[in-house]
Amino acid sequence: MIDVFSLSVMDIVNWSLHVGLAHFLLLAAVLFSIGLYGLLTKKGIISTLMCVELMLNAANINLVAFNHYRPFQDFSGQLMAIFSVAVAASEVAVGIALAFRIYREHGSIHVDELNNMKG
Repeated sequence: MIDVFSLSVMDIVNWSLHVGLAHFLLLAAVLFSIGLYGLLTKKGIISTLMCVELMLNAANINLVAFNHYRPFQDFSGQLMAIFSVAVAASEVAVGIALAFRIYREHGSIHVDELNNMKG
């Protein structure tokens, strides 16, 4: 049993400021949930792309957090997160180019109004 009165102020501060794996996973789950909710409810292409980016950032947080808490240290999680950021940047570039093209043809970028690819 820990004697609470024998702890110093710095011990209490260090214990309360400890950020563990569960905190990172909770943050990533919240970010992913916000992104998924926005993806399912938003109608604009730009906001949809932003929600996909939130979901990818949640995955990057998981990659880096799991890599940090591995028993042996290497940079595989960080490298995978960097590649994921590069893929996300190219995805945004292609998505914005498509949004400009769709706006030029239809005059609107709402996802609900796009039905020209239906067979």
